[in-house]
Amino acid sequence: MVVPQPGTPRPARRRGLRRPRLDRPALVALVVGVLGVGYRLVLTWYTVPASNSDEATFGLAALHIAQGRELPVFLYGQRYMGTLESYLAAPLLAVTGPSWPVLRLPLLALYAVFLWLMYRLTRRICSPWFAVLVVGLLALGSERVVRDQVMAVGGRPEVKVAVPLMLLVVVGLARGTIARRWLAVGLFGLLAGLALWSDWLIVPYLATAGVALLWAVRRELLGWAGALLVAGFAVGVAPMVRDNLVAPPGQDSWSVLRQISTTDGPVPSWSRRLDGSLLEGVPLATGLCPADGCSGWQRWFGLAYPLLLLAAAVVAVVAYRQSAGRGGRVGPVVHLALVAGAALTLLSYARSPLAATDPLGNARYLSVLSLSLPAVLWPLWSAAVAGRRRTTGAVRRVTGGLAGAALTALAATALAATVAFATGGYVPGRVEERDARRLAAALRDAGLHEVYGEYWTCNRLVFNTAEEVVCGVLADDLSPGRNRIPAYWWRLARAERPGYVLVADDPAERRLRDLLGAEADAALRAEIGGYRVYHPAVPPRPWR
Repeated sequence: MVVPQPGTPRPARRRGLRRPRLDRPALVALVVGVLGVGYRLVLTWYTVPASNSDEATFGLAALHIAQGRELPVFLYGQRYMGTLESYLAAPLLAVTGPSWPVLRLPLLALYAVFLWLMYRLTRRICSPWFAVLVVGLLALGSERVVRDQVMAVGGRPEVKVAVPLMLLVVVGLARGTIARRWLAVGLFGLLAGLALWSDWLIVPYLATAGVALLWAVRRELLGWAGALLVAGFAVGVAPMVRDNLVAPPGQDSWSVLRQISTTDGPVPSWSRRLDGSLLEGVPLATGLCPADGCSGWQRWFGLAYPLLLLAAAVVAVVAYRQSAGRGGRVGPVVHLALVAGAALTLLSYARSPLAATDPLGNARYLSVLSLSLPAVLWPLWSAAVAGRRRTTGAVRRVTGGLAGAALTALAATALAATVAFATGGYVPGRVEERDARRLAAALRDAGLHEVYGEYWTCNRLVFNTAEEVVCGVLADDLSPGRNRIPAYWWRLARAERPGYVLVADDPAERRLRDLLGAEADAALRAEIGGYRVYHPAVPPRPWR
């Protein structure tokens, strides 16, 4: 090796961009994240989980946007869930036409961004290897979890990107690592407005993130930063505000939300609602159970969740008191924001009768709890790490062992649910999807362009046929049902001889056969999967 002599000029360094070097935790997180995205990419390619008419409505909105026909603010037929997912998919569908994988690609990209942001946030407020654990848990995916991440059913994928980015802005502002502070505050406001427009479920997290921002830059908000915050929020929420200003009485977002969160009949007891929210909802939303319900042993995390929230709050308060300066205390503040967001979300869900009447169908409303995973699990991780130190006492070693066992049990349960879905749990959905596409092809081949059907058949059929076949929704008694796109219903009203596509042996099909009487068998044209296609010479329309 040649050693340069004193006084010898050193060779000039090459100027240019320095490629950042990833340390070991970052490399492991990258590999795990790629595996998680790859797993969902395969599922997306095969349309798993199966599509449905809610997703088809977002797809139809995207097609209408791509064709310049409409610019919907909310999903057709309601005024509380924004159509940002449709706008993201519209450019792609303009090129490819109706396609379930293409419709889901923007959401897959949002999931990848979500993983990266959660890693960055967890690493900055906790520790590098704990951030790897969080990414690993988020990379797993049972059917319920994957459904909320890659299906275009509204709101959740995009708001779960907005919140960690907003909290990273708070961290950067508190630690002084953001140069253009006013613009960062304006970005915070824009993200909050867009998230509120997309899905009202995120309101608890927006509120707690707003409190964290107020703590970090309360003096700056009295000047231009505050003006940019309000301006950004106004721009993001503007579509929702405009639509609500012109909404008919009782059809504004707040009124609609109040209507759907109530049920007829007596209000379920708190015990039933807590059972549905904690013992069913939390394990389902965190990916510990199959979509058809949780077994007894899979419910343990729901029981532990309130205790973990309490422990996380205590740990954050202690850390706050032991820290000094805004930069040192911002980590505990963000922890508290995540804990409060989860607690408020869980309380809001438990207050609704839906938590008791249909916990399996409504567990999706708890999917945003994944945002609080770093705060909820941090006490377990801290105890497990402390218990492994040689200088720690016997009590801490035991506590650390129990905490480590709990983390292992959580990861193992989530992995088991993921493997169960990936190795066979997807099969019923694939069969359903294949039958839906066979049905669409059969109707096009038969030249049936106007049909009646039930809700979960109609808009999926319309999307699968690129609106070559339109469908009017009927209720079980063949009265007009929930038609999200009225234009389809009015086209059916003008059709001389529409067909009927009904689920075999459902109440609607039995009612149709009663109305057709002796002509029922002659009107039956095809039976495809679980569907029966009728084309009677004189279509019954009992609502007329």
